[in-house]
Amino acid sequence: MSELFTQLEQQLETCLLGSDVVTDKDQRDKLVNYVLMMHKWNKAYNLTSVRSPEQMLIKHIVDSIVVSPLLTESQYIDVGTGPGLPGIPLAIMCPDKHFILLDSLGKRVRFMKQVAYELKLNNIQPVQSRVENFIPSVKIDGVISRAFASLNDMLHWCQHLVDSQGVFWALKGQLPTDELAQMDDKFSLIESIKLNVPDLIGERHIIKIRKN
Repeated sequence: MSELFTQLEQQLETCLLGSDVVTDKDQRDKLVNYVLMMHKWNKAYNLTSVRSPEQMLIKHIVDSIVVSPLLTESQYIDVGTGPGLPGIPLAIMCPDKHFILLDSLGKRVRFMKQVAYELKLNNIQPVQSRVENFIPSVKIDGVISRAFASLNDMLHWCQHLVDSQGVFWALKGQLPTDELAQMDDKFSLIESIKLNVPDLIGERHIIKIRKN
């Protein structure tokens, strides 16, 4: 086990103190190994603008898994997932749930498939497609978006993915009051939740929206 691995695992434990997220050793190992894979592949594939593993852990991993305690359904799709964010960290935290990871770039999808293989993640399905062209073969309970688009764009591009029972989950920093005010009347706000997150992350909200 490398010194960097140990350092990142300790950093993860420290970051989650006081949050609502509880991890076990296997989950922490997988989350840290995912960071190390992202760091390694980033040099050639340019997966993320965040370069250091320490910052990846804070800005990508912790920022993704803070929503995991709220996920109660079984089938989710992560749109504009990039290298698998937040879908892969959420899949590690929620092994009983399934995540379709959608991105239009082949190099990102190849990376996610390698992560699935190396970390033995059987509950993710990386797919290369533009969101407007993707037709799910299973009923989707929730559409998850993190830093993907404005609320209106997300809802417009993703509305075909769910029926009136499905929920859109937009992961945001500060509460997007203006975007909510301009939301198309085809959609209704269910609730906005301010998350209990580490100070390093800053303010985080989950916006839950349903199609009328």
